[in-house]
Amino acid sequence: MKHFISFFLFCFTLISPIANAEQAHYISDNLFTYLLKGPGSQYRIVGSVNAGSPVTLLEKDNGYSRIKDAKGRTGWIESKFISTDVALQERLPVLETELTTVKAKLAEALSTNDNKHSDLNSALAQRNSQISTLETRNTQLQNELTIAQDEVRSLRAKIDTQKDDLLMKWFTYGGLVAGVGLLLGLLLPHITPRRRKRANGWA
Repeated sequence: MKHFISFFLFCFTLISPIANAEQAHYISDNLFTYLLKGPGSQYRIVGSVNAGSPVTLLEKDNGYSRIKDAKGRTGWIESKFISTDVALQERLPVLETELTTVKAKLAEALSTNDNKHSDLNSALAQRNSQISTLETRNTQLQNELTIAQDEVRSLRAKIDTQKDDLLMKWFTYGGLVAGVGLLLGLLLPHITPRRRKRANGWA
């Protein structure tokens, strides 16, 4: 049990070192240690100090240390029971505060990450919607272009047909005009002399 607590205190020391640890000393026994009248086990016990209690180191002598506890009492204890590591009961609130801070930062980071993911998903959905709209519009334009191309081909065919009809009409009119001209050319010479003869006869 004693070794387990020492290892536990050592792990907490690595996680959260305390400044000026060399100026403070603590009782490191697992329960309590006796406070003696002098630097040796032959001296009578004048009290006890609980584990983790802060003490002031006054002097050392032959494996014993004279200390002053928080109650103002002075006495001697074995030096092996004194540690410069901050007691767990003092470090625990600090560790709890640090843990609360870390949890808050983690929650904030997760919230920020969720917000970023939400913004990205929203932007992605918006882009997908825009792409879908553009694709629909592109399909519509392609259909309209196909219809327009069909109409252009139909109009060109009509224009070509009208050109052919117009040429046929011109050829027909030209033939008629030529025929009428030829006919008049043949008839006029015969008609003109008769009129002159008749005119001469009446005279």
